[in-house]
Amino acid sequence: MATVNKTAHTFDKARLDALLNRRFFYAPAFEIYGGVAGLYDYGPPGSALQANLLAEWRRHFIVEEAMLELDTTVMTPAPVFEASGHVARFADWMVKDTGNGEVLRADHLVKGVLQARLDGDKEARGAAPVAAAAGADDKKKKKKVKTVAVRLEDAVVAEYESILAQLDNYSGPELGALMRTHAITNPGSGNAVGEPQQFNLMFASSIGPTGQHPGFLRPETAQGHFLNFSRLLEFNNGRVPFASAQVGRAFRNEISPRAGLIRVREFTMAEIEHFVDPLDKSHARFNEVADVELVLLDKYTQAAGQSTTRRMTIGAAVKEGVIANETLGYFVARIYAFLLHIGIDEKRLRFRQHMANEMAHYATDCWDAEIQNSVGGWTECVGCADRAAYDLTVHAARTGAALVVRQALKEPVVEERAVAEWDKKALGKTFKGDAGAVSKAVEALDEAGLMRLKGELAQGPAKIRTADGKEFALESTMLAIERKTFKTSIREFTPNVIEPSFGIGRILYCLLEHSFWSREQDVERGVLSLPTVVAPTKVLIVPLSARAEFEPLVREVSLRLRKAGIHARVDDSNTSIGKRYARNDELGTPFGVTLDFASVQNRTMTLRERDTTTQLIGSIDAVIETVIALVGGGLDWAAACGRLAAYDGVQAVEAEAEA
Repeated sequence: MATVNKTAHTFDKARLDALLNRRFFYAPAFEIYGGVAGLYDYGPPGSALQANLLAEWRRHFIVEEAMLELDTTVMTPAPVFEASGHVARFADWMVKDTGNGEVLRADHLVKGVLQARLDGDKEARGAAPVAAAAGADDKKKKKKVKTVAVRLEDAVVAEYESILAQLDNYSGPELGALMRTHAITNPGSGNAVGEPQQFNLMFASSIGPTGQHPGFLRPETAQGHFLNFSRLLEFNNGRVPFASAQVGRAFRNEISPRAGLIRVREFTMAEIEHFVDPLDKSHARFNEVADVELVLLDKYTQAAGQSTTRRMTIGAAVKEGVIANETLGYFVARIYAFLLHIGIDEKRLRFRQHMANEMAHYATDCWDAEIQNSVGGWTECVGCADRAAYDLTVHAARTGAALVVRQALKEPVVEERAVAEWDKKALGKTFKGDAGAVSKAVEALDEAGLMRLKGELAQGPAKIRTADGKEFALESTMLAIERKTFKTSIREFTPNVIEPSFGIGRILYCLLEHSFWSREQDVERGVLSLPTVVAPTKVLIVPLSARAEFEPLVREVSLRLRKAGIHARVDDSNTSIGKRYARNDELGTPFGVTLDFASVQNRTMTLRERDTTTQLIGSIDAVIETVIALVGGGLDWAAACGRLAAYDGVQAVEAEAEA
């Protein structure tokens, strides 16, 4: 698109919110019934914007990376999430207002109050405060943390900044201690809050008419990939690496959603599970991204109470061990490229590494693509984690399914190892129903454990503990432990998983913020400079008159554009052309074509570009060809200006006068 000064006016969130509401990008669900916090409906432009964003996501990842696409069920039986660890650990810390019982998320409360105090200090010192803190967006309940201009001691400022830099690393008890130490209360009521308690974020449900099968609405789409791993592996001819991808709905019972699309209870996710050999996490295309330079905030900087970022190339970050491996680094770079492609401001994008306490129970390394916005400051919009072999291992252990890769070796491997040979008759007679558990406990021992057991049996009975904690005495007559030589032609391993996970609603909202601006001559009416590739409508068709002779041309242009796969919209309302264009600038429509009296006589048509409002003119055929090239990405506006003549409005005026 053409370049234009979009900073003539300071960003005004109230104007953006009014535009999004008025033009029905999205709105609170069940609004006429009073609404439910954290649930939103998308209107026509919002739905189209999300669909276009997802189409680009599919092209950028699924198509270009040759991924296997899935669509798995939302309803999930409880044993799946019991095995995955979500039932025990998928939780946030909440606190209750001791006066009115209001529930607040603990880390958001600490962040909101301390940031407000720092803003008050900056105001007292004559500096501009930073953007509103997370959780301060509840207009309905007026919960915004009030900024009071009070100067703080330098040591207090440093302490607050240190706390905020490592806030995600605090445990529940540590958050409680912070609230007591710094006298943090509920800003809405002024009441004290209780000790933090864990709250599981999954929506519980049941399957079947009698509720005999407990289940949950999935909080992520990932488990569907792992449970179908064997089928995916077979589809990929038994080879790794390969990736599966899925776009779908997920549900999280957020404690206090007050930040629009940034924190909701139902949302769209786009997730990738890239299965890789644990002994080889290199990536075949890593050299293509090695020189990509990103803004990184690593875990060591945060743990030191600082938030200073540094610019590094992906190649250097992997080489120095800042990012764990090539495949993880490759996807971080691909995430970066995708976000810039759809219109995220590069200056408001960074990658932050998870600290020890905030790391998900399944992850060994994780980087968040954080996008700066006025609602939540730096907000996680994409997570990219190395999940190691956690998921496949726990589901295999729970079900007995062999979720492994069997790989033929070029050269057979010969090894000697200790094995236990049972007298099955004696084993069954002695332990009866526990015989299987006893044999599994012995087979689970490593080489050193087996040899130690052999030595104990030589001295007399030896004790073994089963997985359920029972203890049994083994006799040397029941088993013999010997070292044997084995020749192996097959290597069996559980693959590791690299997972990029996208929160589509958060990305969409940040994109709207980053695209919004106002013209000097029309401050009240905003412009959304959405890239053409994601814009809800690509072309506005504006007939100058409602006369009957315009109708065939309007139908022709509209049909030709739509047949070319271009979403075009006709605005033949009874208002000025300027107002019609302004209304569609609010919707982010990048191009507009005008059919005037010269069009009827000469088959000419003008073409307008949204951001600069400059116009070109040519034959209807030439303009349509140019629009198709512009929307398809094969032509930019500068090149279009070389293809068509500049338009000064004279031809339309002369033609109208002649008519």
